[in-house]
Amino acid sequence: MRKTWDYRRNKGMEASGLSLQPGMGIKIMGDISPDAKCFRLNLGKDEHNLALHFNPRFNACDDTNTIICNSRQEGIWGTEQREANFPFLPGTTVEVSVTFEGSQFTVKLPDGSQISFPNRLNLETIDFFQVNGDFTLKTLSFQ
Repeated sequence: MRKTWDYRRNKGMEASGLSLQPGMGIKIMGDISPDAKCFRLNLGKDEHNLALHFNPRFNACDDTNTIICNSRQEGIWGTEQREANFPFLPGTTVEVSVTFEGSQFTVKLPDGSQISFPNRLNLETIDFFQVNGDFTLKTLSFQ
């Protein structure tokens, strides 16, 4: 399958055709805007079927300094998982790693802590990645 990349100012960056298998992951490094409200990292089949929606919220959607993890199937959101640990600061450069482990995702945060989130869609392959919001992607690498 062919990988495609698309960058749009309002949509961020999207990649499709990734074919990430269990045991594989991605490492994202980028700059958080000084006036950040939130940013999103999405992994799944496509933008309507997200196995992992990772959404640090600085001050958005009635949340302050909270990480929201969720899934989206056929455009319908699941139940949010909220994380109180918030190692993100506006105006900084951060690195986040996401490992696809088959039954779950493990997200390694900038402070070395981790979040686990189940693969609710039971996807065997991750084909889609998207980053958007108040975040400027500097590097994306596959592990």
